[in-house]
Amino acid sequence: MIAPVMPTYNRAPLSFESGCGAWLTTVDGRRFLDFGAGIAVNALGHAHPRLVAAIEAQARKVWHVSNLYEIPEQQRLAERLVDATFADTVFFTNSGTEAAELAIKIARKHGVAAGRERMIAFEGAFHGRSTGAVAAAGGTKLTEGLGPLMPGFTHLPFGDMAALEGAMGDDVVAVFIEPIQGEGGIRPLADGALAAIRALCDRYGALLVLDEVQCGMGRTGHLFAHQAEGVEPDILLAAKGIGGGFPLGAVLATEAAAAPMVAGTHGSTYGGNPLGCAVGLAVMDVVAEPAFLDAVRAKGGFMAQRLSALVDSHPEVFEGWRGRGLMLGLKLRPGHTPAALVAAARDVGLLVVPAGDNVVRLLPPLTVDEAEMAEACARLEAAAAALEATAAPSAPTQATKQATKQTTEQA
Repeated sequence: MIAPVMPTYNRAPLSFESGCGAWLTTVDGRRFLDFGAGIAVNALGHAHPRLVAAIEAQARKVWHVSNLYEIPEQQRLAERLVDATFADTVFFTNSGTEAAELAIKIARKHGVAAGRERMIAFEGAFHGRSTGAVAAAGGTKLTEGLGPLMPGFTHLPFGDMAALEGAMGDDVVAVFIEPIQGEGGIRPLADGALAAIRALCDRYGALLVLDEVQCGMGRTGHLFAHQAEGVEPDILLAAKGIGGGFPLGAVLATEAAAAPMVAGTHGSTYGGNPLGCAVGLAVMDVVAEPAFLDAVRAKGGFMAQRLSALVDSHPEVFEGWRGRGLMLGLKLRPGHTPAALVAAARDVGLLVVPAGDNVVRLLPPLTVDEAEMAEACARLEAAAAALEATAAPSAPTQATKQATKQTTEQA
């Protein structure tokens, strides 16, 4: 018999009752250090006092009125985002998936007007679970059983600039890309690649659409990841951290990109509601501060040092680490799986998140402190040791062969 909750997730056997900062407590009293942050959603950790105060204050006023009326909180949040970014205008959604759908819709409207039908996207991407979003991402895991898919997407290897240049043409309306792939395994674009993509879009008159649902809102130590490269998109997707745990998303756009979106072309029942936007304003009050972003970059440097040491200490488990700021991934050796490391970490009270490319993601709250980061790395050490202890015997490594040879020669 099917469960009351549709079984579309393989859920861990944990039920959390409360949280504070980077810690979660289960209903049976166990504490876990949370380095998943709701998959990069709880940017300010659990029960942050600024967010709690914002929700309580707004909840005593008005929660929802619909977009048939002006919403002051929505207007203020849009102004904050416009002031802090390339954008001239913002549409608020409830999620990253909805933001992706709107971005696709805007691009297609441009395409119809310009006689262009093709959008370029990239292998390993994740833009959400709706039919348009999975068509944009491609990949059998997301699209199997959902055909016929929305047409018009050309998929290229992520970061392959030669392939992108070869695929561009006058029929391309948009290039749709994550500056750092999250679900794909914490894969950043190479330095300079984003500027090169911007130049190609300019040459061919195509829109540059950046999906910063996971890498945005301070996650890399910049409000949005593209800002580190000095590159501006035409359209940007934001969600996850923008609401700090409250369902909220946004599409940011230039005036030119948003030109087709006149009255009646798009809508949302809940998007931009007063309660969500009040929380978003509180998030911006904290995350957009230069000192806060400086601290995230410093924390990223601390984690980089600790992860390098972890990889060096467990070369049979880890190939390496990668990422920016507090969007980090551990690449596992063949024979070890993300599911196994996630389970081993959970056994020692640490929550981490699996990803593609045999990677485990570390996405702590941006408010995490040095002691908590050190504790997380110590627990990762314990988890790696547990994997080593239970690993099946494998072929000798080159180092093992050399040591054996030296021992034999000395004998």
